[in-house]
Amino acid sequence: MEKIKSRGEAIQFLATKRIYPAISKKGKVFFLKKKHILLQENEKADILSVLEIKNEEDCKTIRKDIKKETSKTNSYIPIKHWVESERPRELLAKAGSKNLPLSKLLAIILRTGSVSESAESLALKILNKFKTLRALDNTTIEELCKLEGIGMAKATQIKAAFEIGKRLMQEQAQTIKKIRSPREAVQYVREFFAPYLRDAKNEFFIVVLLDVKNKPIKHIEISKGSVNASIVDPKEVVKEATLHSASSVILIHNHPSGEVEPSEEDVKITSQIVKALELVNVKVLDHIIIGKNHEDYFSFASAKLI
Repeated sequence: MEKIKSRGEAIQFLATKRIYPAISKKGKVFFLKKKHILLQENEKADILSVLEIKNEEDCKTIRKDIKKETSKTNSYIPIKHWVESERPRELLAKAGSKNLPLSKLLAIILRTGSVSESAESLALKILNKFKTLRALDNTTIEELCKLEGIGMAKATQIKAAFEIGKRLMQEQAQTIKKIRSPREAVQYVREFFAPYLRDAKNEFFIVVLLDVKNKPIKHIEISKGSVNASIVDPKEVVKEATLHSASSVILIHNHPSGEVEPSEEDVKITSQIVKALELVNVKVLDHIIIGKNHEDYFSFASAKLI
């Protein structure tokens, strides 16, 4: 690249790359930029030479000029300047959330876009990247932050929105006053645990403790295993059941592979737990294996294995 010789050239260069100068308390100038944006040492030297940054006020003035230059190259129109009938928030208020496309719903969660694109454009980029809401839910905050236009604030907003949805399902599960059949046990497990376990990378073994009226009173995570096995000690199940005065229990674990057919070890450990709990007069109502999708589950009670 040719040597940067003037203040105008430096401002234009920084605006093109979305780079902003800042100054430390010790008076050292550094540059704020995305990780993937490269800034060569000779470019830094040229920029510092022509901009002559001496203090924070100089930095503020230059950042303001960079933003003005950046706005000239923006081809998008901010959502607040769209016709009212196309603005996501106004549409939701008028038509209802169920009638909005995913891009507009996600745009509302994001609230703002970046310096070069609207919130809805950014939402479309996210949806095109991850393809499904489930894939978006499973990604980490770190992975989200790698996307241009997504920082910690937007990444945590997205994760919070998914978590609210999961907790809504748990609220629905908690309305079940009594579990009287394998069907109701499966319904409870699907709504309360499946959103968290169906995409887990490890096996979890959980026990739902129920009172004398078959109402859930507590959930206990007994163990977290490897990608294909969980280590369960029947004594731990007995301990928790007696400690909380449970009358019955539901056993739950997930198969990260997605295959819900019980293994020989699953059948063996279930039998051991059933026999151990019989000694303290606690009944096993069911053992449910959770797979990848809503319809993927295995009920030991329904299969007459309990």
